[in-house]
Amino acid sequence: MADRSTAAVDVADTSDAQDEPSLAAKADKATADGTEAGNTERNGAGAPLDTMRTTDGKPSRGDRAPDLHSGHKLADRYRLEECVTRLEGFSSWRAVDEKLRRAVGVHLLPADHPRARTVLAAARSAALLGDPRFVQVLDAVEEDDLVYVVHEWLPDATELTSVLAAGPMEAFDAYQLVSQVSQAMAAAHREGLAHLRLGPGCVLRTGSGQYRIRGLAVMAALRGMTSDSPQRTDTEAIGALLYAALTQRWPYEGDAHGLAGLPKDVGLIPPDQVRAGVHRGLSQLAMRALVNDGATASRQEPPCTTPEELAKAVSAMPRIRPPETPYSAAPSYARPPTGGGYGPQPAHHLPAPPPPPLQSRTGTAIKWIVSSLLIAALGLGSWQLADTLLKHTDSDDDPQQSQSSDNEAKKKKPAPKQLPIEQVTEFSPLAAPTGPKSVASAADGDENTAWKTGAFYGYPRFGNLDQRAQGSGIVVDLGKVKEVSRVEVRMFAGQTVEVRAADVSASQPTTLNDFPRQLLGSQRVAGVHLQVTKSVKTRYVLVHVIELPPESGNTYRGGIYEIKVFGQRS
Repeated sequence: MADRSTAAVDVADTSDAQDEPSLAAKADKATADGTEAGNTERNGAGAPLDTMRTTDGKPSRGDRAPDLHSGHKLADRYRLEECVTRLEGFSSWRAVDEKLRRAVGVHLLPADHPRARTVLAAARSAALLGDPRFVQVLDAVEEDDLVYVVHEWLPDATELTSVLAAGPMEAFDAYQLVSQVSQAMAAAHREGLAHLRLGPGCVLRTGSGQYRIRGLAVMAALRGMTSDSPQRTDTEAIGALLYAALTQRWPYEGDAHGLAGLPKDVGLIPPDQVRAGVHRGLSQLAMRALVNDGATASRQEPPCTTPEELAKAVSAMPRIRPPETPYSAAPSYARPPTGGGYGPQPAHHLPAPPPPPLQSRTGTAIKWIVSSLLIAALGLGSWQLADTLLKHTDSDDDPQQSQSSDNEAKKKKPAPKQLPIEQVTEFSPLAAPTGPKSVASAADGDENTAWKTGAFYGYPRFGNLDQRAQGSGIVVDLGKVKEVSRVEVRMFAGQTVEVRAADVSASQPTTLNDFPRQLLGSQRVAGVHLQVTKSVKTRYVLVHVIELPPESGNTYRGGIYEIKVFGQRS
């Protein structure tokens, strides 16, 4: 079980942030979705749990969680560090895997807990999915009267809860959120897996700008929840996430996840009526996903009742372009200064007035000298202008010189056009490719798909593995030799890359020596956009990834969303 590449689970309380310094004060919290005490309990989308029930059909017994302490070891390997949740007979911990020297998360239940078998089954099912868009399950074990589930811990990721606390998201960021989450959940449902408690605390944004989901199947199992319509439940939850991203409001009357709910007795109003400037297409999309809770889809679009339908609706939207400024994959969500930025402000001093003009004889002399120099400069400029005009007139009288100028004008090249790409392959000269299934995504015209490298542990230079010494990347084949004048690449931020071209005579280049012509030297990409403007004749272009950006913990992974090559078509 521990050797599988697996999917993920979350801490049980969706309002808990795994990267906060201490969550012990939240351990006895009565609800997991941030609703106030006394409110009706809701699922991850905020909908009342009228279709939810405990797996054993009975109210929770409120069994005591295992009485463990910091420093306790599981399997002589996982050392418990800090309890982040203690609720309904189970506890969740931040721990350390001493064998691999990395942080992990652990859920613990007594083996005789009424939901222990369900949790084990859910964890093992989620582990089989093996989708990197979900936080990975690393182990699921019953041992010494305990059941425990070990999962990834992503200290460098940011919860969507924290992102939304700083304000609503830009349209491009909200588009990326709903696109990635809906596609991931559609893949999970195709394998028969549901989340059922998908809230802002379950969605993490990594340093590369990707979204990862935690708690698949296991969070609902820990809370003893099922649903008669799991696809509808998860689709509503994604709609609620999009609504919150656009408005910084929770789309129900009760406050939740640190967000204010909608006013009472007004119903579910579209996001573009809650806040000015909301992207209308995304506003309508949120209503189509929330239509099951009473929303009305605008313009008579059909509701989206499954993550698959929602993902297709997102893909059918006109593309939302990123902002003009370089998009940072790891933005800092700054909070306002203490006191809300109000209070005494530093005085704004007016600039000092210029010194008075010189009144002495020395000042008068300087004035005369400056005036003389200006007159001389004007005279010299007039003479040069006249000389230029005379030369221009002479050239007009000389038909041979005029014809030469016309020929030069004709030689000006037209504006470069995007060149068709015949094939893209992964550059991996010393080992098998790490992302063969996604390589076509690097030039499919869709900036929402990406070729991704494998995940490498410990070192950004592909784990310092000898067989990866030359890095990786994408080789673009234009089909035949063409004049390339510009290369545009959209990629993961934080990775070090270079761009090279093969010689005109090259055929099927595979090593760095086959790409001797450097279009861009090695540099770390701060944003996700990269442009190279250097004219060269070639058939093959290499976007060479040398170092990978951090993904989570001590793991590194890179990738390329889209490559475009511009030049002259023959």
